[in-house]
Amino acid sequence: MAATGDPFLTVAAVQAAPIFLDREATVAKACALIREAGAGGARLAVFPEAFIPAYPLWVWHIPAGETHVLRELYTELLANAVAIPSDVTDRLCRAAREAGASVVIGVNEVNAEASGSTLYNTLVFIDADGTLLGRHRKLVPTAGERLVHAQGDASGLQVYPATIGRLAGLICWENYMPLARYALYARGVQLYAAPTWDRGEPWLSTLRHIAKEGRVYVIGSCSAMRKGDIPDRFGFKGRFLGGVEEWLNPGDSAIVSPDGKMIAGPVRNEEKILQARIDLREVHGPRWQLDVAGHYARPDIFSLTVDRALRPMIRTAEAPPKPEEPPGEQ
Repeated sequence: MAATGDPFLTVAAVQAAPIFLDREATVAKACALIREAGAGGARLAVFPEAFIPAYPLWVWHIPAGETHVLRELYTELLANAVAIPSDVTDRLCRAAREAGASVVIGVNEVNAEASGSTLYNTLVFIDADGTLLGRHRKLVPTAGERLVHAQGDASGLQVYPATIGRLAGLICWENYMPLARYALYARGVQLYAAPTWDRGEPWLSTLRHIAKEGRVYVIGSCSAMRKGDIPDRFGFKGRFLGGVEEWLNPGDSAIVSPDGKMIAGPVRNEEKILQARIDLREVHGPRWQLDVAGHYARPDIFSLTVDRALRPMIRTAEAPPKPEEPPGEQ
C-alpha cells in the first residue's frame, strides 16, 4: 500500500522512442518524460526494454554472419551504454525525485565491474524519493539478442518495498519463465513492470495472464519506433530495413488489473504516456480465490530454490599475512 496510507494511485506506461544510440539525448528525453508523467499525477512510470540508448533491434534484421556491420553497431551501443551507478542513474534519480514518481526503466548496461566491454539488458528501479533501489539483469537474452547481451544472474530478482507498494519486474520474454514469475509472486509483488520489445498477440494475452495468475497490476511498456527514428548515417537502415514499413514497432503498451482486465491501452502507432488510476487493495480480494504463492501453492510437493548469489567474473584471494617472528629468534 502507498506510504501515505492511500491505496489509490496513478501508474503510467511510457510508450516512447529513444534517440537512437544517443545516450545523452535519450537520458534527457527520459527525464523530461518522467517529469511529464509526474505532472500528470503518475506515482509510477514504467519505460520500455533497453530504452537507453535503444533496444538493439538490428539483431532481428542483420544475419549473424555480417560480422563487420554487427561489430560497428556493438561498438556504438557500448559507447552509449549505462554504468550503474553513474551520472546517468544520478540524473534519472533526480528526475524521479522532482516528479515524486517511482521509475522502472530499461537500459543497456555495461559490465563496469569487470571487462567494461560486455552488455546486459537491465531494468533499473528507482523510488519516488530518488533512491536507486536496484537493478535486474535479464536472465536469458532471447534468440538474436544473444549477439548483444550476456546472461544475468538472480541477484536482482527482487521485489522492492517502494513507497508506492511492492515493486518488481521482468523483461520481455523472461515473462514466459514460470519460475522467474513465481519467485516474484512469492516475494509479494503488487506492481509488476513488464518492459518489452514485443507487441500484439500473444504478448497482450501474456500481460493479462500474469496479472490474473499473480493477482498483480501489470504495466507493460514498449518503444513505439518508426524507421525514421533511425538516422540515415546508420548503413544497416538502407541495407537491411528496406522492406520494413513505417513502424518498426507499434508499441502496444497496456496496463492490466489483478483480474486480468485491460484498464488502459493497448496504444498503438504513437508515443504516449498511458495512465490508469488503480486501487492497491484490489490485489488482495482476488487472492481469496487464487494465491499462487500462498494457499494455492503446494510446498509439500513443489519447491523452488532461487540462488541470488552474485557471480563476479573474478575473485581475489589475498596471501595470508606473514607471521611475526617471536622475540629472541632474530
